Amino acid sequence: MQLNAAGLALIKEHEGLRLTAYPDPGTGGEPWTIGYGHTSAAGAPKVFQGMRILQQDAEDILKRDLKKFERAVAARVKVPLNDNQFSALVSFCFNVGEGHFEKSSVLREVNAKRFANVPSKLAMWNKAAGKVMKGLVRRRADEGRLFMKTAGPMVQVDDDDVAPSRTPVDKPTGKPITKSRTVFTQFGQWLAAGGAAALGALGQIDWKTALALGAVAAAVGTIAIVYLKKQDGEG
Repeated sequence: MQLNAAGLALIKEHEGLRLTAYPDPGTGGEPWTIGYGHTSAAGAPKVFQGMRILQQDAEDILKRDLKKFERAVAARVKVPLNDNQFSALVSFCFNVGEGHFEKSSVLREVNAKRFANVPSKLAMWNKAAGKVMKGLVRRRADEGRLFMKTAGPMVQVDDDDVAPSRTPVDKPTGKPITKSRTVFTQFGQWLAAGGAAALGALGQIDWKTALALGAVAAAVGTIAIVYLKKQDGEG
């Protein structure tokens, strides 16, 4: 299962795009953030004061970061979810971090299938450095609404589904000789042999010569079949 379009839009809206590193609004310093909410805790690149990136860099970083948090949610959720529920949890985990997500009452309610309680549990996570942040209040409300929004069928979340490995199916290298080709070759044998016999019957050639020609025709037909099989095996 992967983050859906609604979840991606939610994350981008609340994180915003910043191409210059900025301090945490709660602490006024660490952790420094850049792009769409990327911090050093999410992995490379390490964010530092004064750092600048391009918009395409921000998009690439976000894609990498989201894979990490999709896997984090998939590994910890033990019950079937629909894609809106999964995406809301990825947004929450992306914002608070894997450690806080794992210990949260949000995850406990999800795994207990008490889905109606999830929005209120999300709403509790509205502080930074001990201060209630209006932006977090709005984000938790949006995550709660997305979680409760009707979506497709529920499926069991599996971290293998986040980045599935697709093993190509080997295609057969040989082509079977078709029935029509085999029949065509056999027909050629019969026609040649029959022609030789007819000529003999009409007195154009003697019977010994006719029999010899028939044997040659049979041999040619056999060679043709062997050749066709070889060509099919190499094709």
